Amino acid sequence: MKSLDLAKPLAEQRRNNRPGWRQQIDQRLDRWMTSPGFYRWAISNPLTRWVTRRRAAQLFDVMAGFVHSQVLLACVRLHLLEILREQPLSLEQLAHQCRMPAAAMQRLLQSAVAIRLIEMRGDNCYGLGALGAPVAADPGLRLMIEHNAVLFDDMRDPLALLRDEMQPHMQAYWPYMNGDNPQGWEAEKVARYSELMSASQRFVIEELLASYDFSAHRQVLDIGGGKGGWVLALAQKVPGLKLHLMDLPQVAALAAERMEKAGVSDRVTVHGGSFISHALPGGVDLVTLVRVAHDHPDAVVKALLTKIYQMLPSGGRLLLAEPMAQPPGEKPVGDAYFHFYLLAMGSGRLRSPDELRSLMLEAGFESVEPVANPMPLHTRMLLGQKR
Repeated sequence: MKSLDLAKPLAEQRRNNRPGWRQQIDQRLDRWMTSPGFYRWAISNPLTRWVTRRRAAQLFDVMAGFVHSQVLLACVRLHLLEILREQPLSLEQLAHQCRMPAAAMQRLLQSAVAIRLIEMRGDNCYGLGALGAPVAADPGLRLMIEHNAVLFDDMRDPLALLRDEMQPHMQAYWPYMNGDNPQGWEAEKVARYSELMSASQRFVIEELLASYDFSAHRQVLDIGGGKGGWVLALAQKVPGLKLHLMDLPQVAALAAERMEKAGVSDRVTVHGGSFISHALPGGVDLVTLVRVAHDHPDAVVKALLTKIYQMLPSGGRLLLAEPMAQPPGEKPVGDAYFHFYLLAMGSGRLRSPDELRSLMLEAGFESVEPVANPMPLHTRMLLGQKR
């Protein structure tokens, strides 16, 4: 089964790195912590009671996570957070605006207050909460929340998804998951997923611009650049830079139109083609690969990295940016989400920085170093250089 096969090498590596004496201690701790007597002791001991309570609360949050996500989705679909961004309102005012019975609206509002999307501003007044503010401010984030409804539908039976016993709806959302043959692609679907990728890219763009000095380069190629949100931002940030964007022909046409409207088509060349089956445009000294590798299996990623290495001149660089599995010792933040999202897509997987570094070294890059960025949740970065 593909998901288990992909996870097996990493699991074996972790198990083999565990000394035998430590495994024995772990097994004894597991038996002790799962015994009824341990729970009775933990909640009766003042020194351990707070730990037990905290873990119980954390486990309940895990159990309630799906409900929390649906509360968020309901708020987005009702434009509730956008309404409260303008001004705080009462229960009755919100129920009227959202065309919902007051009792139902009260239930939603109280749920949203509980997860900090909304906050109380008096006895009967609701305002924007700390976690609702970024949702209200970012259309791309709202699009992703709405898009996640497709993933939630696929995860109604997680075992069927894991065992490859169902056809996920997510695969139909991303046409290129079935290969790079554009025949039969619907223009509406291409426009829909291109818009989602463009709208959800803002945070990644800010990370890239804040973390790397692009003015040191002459020409940059962005592979799989979609409608060109990243390339357009880079063109505006570094006026002297010449840029290239490569994506599948239907998407490239949308990007070319966008560059023309933005008035940068004299500096941005758009190439329609597949990085799987077509040659890459040359003449550049930097390639950016933003949220591309994790969508594809190892064989495709290896072939693409090799193509990039062979195309680059001596001294050329590859900046790879995408969500990555948290390294050992760091708290996983988005790992569970991305593991299942990519499984539902039907292609690719979440890789650790070490795994991606190994793939880049295998492709020929002589040095691969991490690039520090302010918010690793959205993306992590690796910089490979050809000597």
